[in-house]
Amino acid sequence: MEVEKKALVTKALSITYPNGVEGCKKVSIAVARNEVTAIIGPSGCGKSTFLKSLNRLNDEFGCVYEGSILLADGTNVLALNQYELCLLRGERVGYVMQKPVPFSGKTIRQDVTMPLRGINVTDKDEVNEKLRHALTRAALWDEVKDRLDNLSTSLSGGQQQRLCVARAIINAPEILLLDEPCSSLDPKATQLLESMILDLALDHTVIIVTHNMQQAQRVAARTAFLYEGELVEYDMTENIFSKPSEKLTRDYIVGKFS
Repeated sequence: MEVEKKALVTKALSITYPNGVEGCKKVSIAVARNEVTAIIGPSGCGKSTFLKSLNRLNDEFGCVYEGSILLADGTNVLALNQYELCLLRGERVGYVMQKPVPFSGKTIRQDVTMPLRGINVTDKDEVNEKLRHALTRAALWDEVKDRLDNLSTSLSGGQQQRLCVARAIINAPEILLLDEPCSSLDPKATQLLESMILDLALDHTVIIVTHNMQQAQRVAARTAFLYEGELVEYDMTENIFSKPSEKLTRDYIVGKFS
């Protein structure tokens, strides 16, 4: 589908694991800037593999890439060296895991501001301002502003996930990757996180992998459906769920397989 303002484009992106399994097969997609894009599909279809490839987190598994991943300025993520990758992950493409991972033994303040060390931000006033801003955007500031020196592991599960979002956005990345961020949360925490995601899209491009099709409809402007590593369909979310072009998409949406 046509996308006017692109934050990221993949061209014939294929990802192969060391055992020969193809996680993605020639996926070409243009992600719109300052929108939420959802990636849906059955378990094992390559959703998380695709998402992690966007800042090359699959490197740790020894994956082999083909094709290209281009950011808005033309940077090819697949051509970056290890130092450039560290900068990419720290400044331009943030990532939040499925389950919250607060840093053990770190305070809330230390946990959220840790990425600032990577870009040598040390001025106390600047660090505190970025901390406040990140926690506010993650809908967490009012809940923790009086206990920033408490351990981050003391927070509830929903709070920990929002803390991880704050950590991921403290350097104001262009793109934020969310890998099933609500899968371990209760309905109230999920509702709060979804509201936060919509707010974040005002300043960031958000790509979310979700197994929850209702969630995709609630938060995403566009949705991509993957099946067995291939992109089956990509369209405005309303079209995907009300009038999909492909029978396979329709069968998945109505629950014929999962």
